[in-house]
Amino acid sequence: QVQLVESGGGLVQAGGSLRLSCVASGRSLSTLTMGWFRQAPGKKREFVAAIPWNGGSTYYADSVKGRFTISRDFAKNTVYLQMNSLKPEDTAVYYCATRYSGDYYNLASYDDWGQGTQVTVSS
Repeated sequence: QVQLVESGGGLVQAGGSLRLSCVASGRSLSTLTMGWFRQAPGKKREFVAAIPWNGGSTYYADSVKGRFTISRDFAKNTVYLQMNSLKPEDTAVYYCATRYSGDYYNLASYDDWGQGTQVTVSS
């Protein structure tokens, strides 16, 4: 298993930026894909972005493409989500997760989850 701890959430005005961090510990991440999901009040948890730990293509939901960037730092065992041009509809709890297999955009493909960090975007 992998333990995940997110941080970096907060309150920001529309058009602003935030960078979320997810520190991973436990088993080796080399064969995993790291993903970010979000869940707004009253809505289902949805895919935001994913990146294979060992490199390769990154994946984004259409709603964040061009505004969010996922990256990782090997030395720090950390995955980041840089969020620019934030909109009120980006308000949600953001979760980091690890994927062992299955479709990268599918919630069911992810096994380990962090506790989440709240992002609130005011208009």
